[in-house]
Amino acid sequence: MTEHVLYGGKGGVGKTTMAAATGLASAKRGERTLVVSTDPAHSLSDSFELALDGEPSAVRENLFAVEIDPESRADRYQSIVSAIASDLRAVGISLSEDEVERLFGSGIPAGGDEAAALDVLAEYVDSGDWGRIVFDTAPTGHTLRLLELPDVLDAALETTDSVRGQLHRMATSTRSMLMGPAAYFGREGGEDELAELKARMERAREVLRDPERTAFRAVLIPERMAIAETERLVERLHEVEMPVETLVVNKVLEDVDEGCSRCRTRRDQHRKRLAEIHETFPAFEIVTVPDETGEVHGVESLERIAERLEL
Repeated sequence: MTEHVLYGGKGGVGKTTMAAATGLASAKRGERTLVVSTDPAHSLSDSFELALDGEPSAVRENLFAVEIDPESRADRYQSIVSAIASDLRAVGISLSEDEVERLFGSGIPAGGDEAAALDVLAEYVDSGDWGRIVFDTAPTGHTLRLLELPDVLDAALETTDSVRGQLHRMATSTRSMLMGPAAYFGREGGEDELAELKARMERAREVLRDPERTAFRAVLIPERMAIAETERLVERLHEVEMPVETLVVNKVLEDVDEGCSRCRTRRDQHRKRLAEIHETFPAFEIVTVPDETGEVHGVESLERIAERLEL
């Protein structure tokens, strides 16, 4: 049983439902569990029929949920932006607020949703408050950016650190010629924030790539296009060293009215697609979740799915 579970896949396949049901199953086993939505189009509130925000809210005993708001974490990046602008001013490059905005953005880097998700992962892992954390990720493209982001940010932060070091040396050299020993006092900060951000990203990368601690479960439905997209997703997950061994096939038609020819045809089609999935992913554990009538909302309907997800 891994400490962290990430659900991913194309939009509309039921990732949020699977994450919510998994959180429910973990909580019933007595594990203090947090379900985190990193999808900008949050629907976790709908699944639990509970208003959620950027702080963990209690759903039931041992179960909490949170919907990440990237804007609420802008201050973590703004201090670094401010420090870089200060360094530039120290060497005689004066920037207006509008120019800082154009150069560095609003304080949230490109891929801010994913950066905020990684921040949350590192924060909650460090806290030690949770026996298990379940992530409901955004559709495939966002999820891949999330998993690739630690490497991308690592390079960007190394460059930022290097540039800041050069600017500091230039500023100190200039000030020392004018002020003597006093030049070494009163430097503005920012190094701590940058170091902390780099450390958080590194911890997130280690956690995500540790198969003893983290599992990625790809969710799909028994349709040809979904199978093809899942195949591409799994390939990219392997490239970024993400442990993925389980597929959850949702909305599988199982029990039908034998008097309904259209229902039988659809059921047989699903059986054919399931056989194709087993053939395409022979080394994977494949879990099927039956087609539910209507949308899945509320703890009672999630409990039925949780029984299928006892992994």
